[in-house]
Amino acid sequence: MPERPVATVRPRRAETREPRSEGQWALGQREPLNPNEVFKQADDGLNVRERIETIYAREGFSSISPEDLRGRMRWWGLYTQRRQGIEGGRTATIAPEDLDDEYFMLRVRVDGGALTTEQLRVIADISIDFGRDTADITDRENIQFHWIRVEDVPEIWRRLEAVGLSTTEACGDTPRVVLGSPVSGVSAAEVLNPEPAIQEICRRFIGDPTLSNLPRKFKTSIAWLADAAPEINDVSFVGVEHPEHGPGFDLLVGGALSTNPRLAERLGVWVPLDEVPDVWHGVIQIFRDYGYRRLRHRARLKFLVADWGTEKFREVLETEYLHRSLLDGPAAALPDQPLDHIGVHDQIDGHKYVGFAPIAGRVSGTVLKSVAGAAEKAGSTRIRLTPYQKLVVLDVRPDAVDTLVGELSAVGLEANPSPWRRSTMACTGLEFCKLAIVETKARAHTLVADLEERLDHIELERPLSIHINGCPNSCARIQTADIGLKGQIVTNEAGEQVEGFQVHLGGGLGLDAGFGRKLRSHKVTSAELGDYVVRVTENFVKQHEPGERFAQWAQRADEEDLR
Repeated sequence: MPERPVATVRPRRAETREPRSEGQWALGQREPLNPNEVFKQADDGLNVRERIETIYAREGFSSISPEDLRGRMRWWGLYTQRRQGIEGGRTATIAPEDLDDEYFMLRVRVDGGALTTEQLRVIADISIDFGRDTADITDRENIQFHWIRVEDVPEIWRRLEAVGLSTTEACGDTPRVVLGSPVSGVSAAEVLNPEPAIQEICRRFIGDPTLSNLPRKFKTSIAWLADAAPEINDVSFVGVEHPEHGPGFDLLVGGALSTNPRLAERLGVWVPLDEVPDVWHGVIQIFRDYGYRRLRHRARLKFLVADWGTEKFREVLETEYLHRSLLDGPAAALPDQPLDHIGVHDQIDGHKYVGFAPIAGRVSGTVLKSVAGAAEKAGSTRIRLTPYQKLVVLDVRPDAVDTLVGELSAVGLEANPSPWRRSTMACTGLEFCKLAIVETKARAHTLVADLEERLDHIELERPLSIHINGCPNSCARIQTADIGLKGQIVTNEAGEQVEGFQVHLGGGLGLDAGFGRKLRSHKVTSAELGDYVVRVTENFVKQHEPGERFAQWAQRADEEDLR
């Protein structure tokens, strides 16, 4: 029989698939790829102000459309706050409309952290009149109110804008508040004052509709000193001396925390002060045009920088947006510990500046009104907020320092705080935040009191930073703390589900810039948090080498000594 022919199998032609769209406008990818992009394309978030003033403030909470309520109102600093009584374990299982209370958190942007006593008094009155005397200093140098009714928002805006303040783009997919040094213009260590650049950026670009639809939020830091968290902002300018051209700024891009933390990277350029606004504008336009808009969790600038690298980022910045080359430049010097400006310090003009520490930024309208009055009696009309949830009074007469310190100590603000009060930060937490899983502000207060009593016998060369966060989003910068605490529901020894924290140890900024060490499967309940911090602190004091910082020790210590 003849042999059957052998069947031949032809290789299948490789399918060529076009790369998936990431929603990059510069590549013509304009189709909205998620619900946020849909509502932003339908109507600019800045436009919601008119509806707030003409409809929602008159007809009340029930008249607000869902797209405005949980979307566009953020462009004016408004977030619905958490309905009271909903425990953290239910956060991820409840529909947004069930989590929403009929009150708002309202954020006032304070660019550069700079306030006058007149502005502070207006903020204080708003807190008392409309916010049940709530006020928090954030680690973005903002002030946040709670319990705000939509009916009162137009009057609040009127009062703020009468003294040069606003809530414009305090939230949303926009250029958020510009961080600055609390001691710009008065510090002897500052060679070049960047305040004019901050003011020019705000004048030209905040509220600009060409920048009001970014892939996500955009955070900025501009300071001569590295005291405004430059490593964890989308764009940062840090003071540096060029060997030929003199003082200017080192440029960093792509920093951010949350669930995928990344430190900002240098572009290797030197930027003179008068060019900072234009270079900033170039960077934010790259983010607008090339940033990823498909997935919200990948929509920050850090992901684009990670994919492109700094060489390509610089090339695109220079060729497509600035249309000129930037000068190469040296790296800025980094501090060996956070510059929080607490205590009494000399100004360059013979006056003093005095930094005060509320616990975890929690103040009130009543307290802020006391600050304004005490500052004016001491000869000052200038207040600064810090990126560490603290407050600084500038221009204090030397003979008025003691009186100022005494008056503000009486309302809970300490100029010579314990290391625990000085270095503890906390996010909004379960009290008001719809994303939170655990309580933070109140827990910070009880933790500080506990540590002040139990560790009073220990002298630390520098305070240990403790940052408490109510969820994984790291608003309190847990990855860059000596002891970072990420809130979650954990199981205690009795097998019960309770509030607790995952621990990050040894993170930092400056010389210790990096993310904390996570201990595998190690969780701490909220109830045992004081015991845990005491145990780790005592181990550090016993084991560290002379001059060794906590971050260095935590990276080398045996895991058993960190539990």
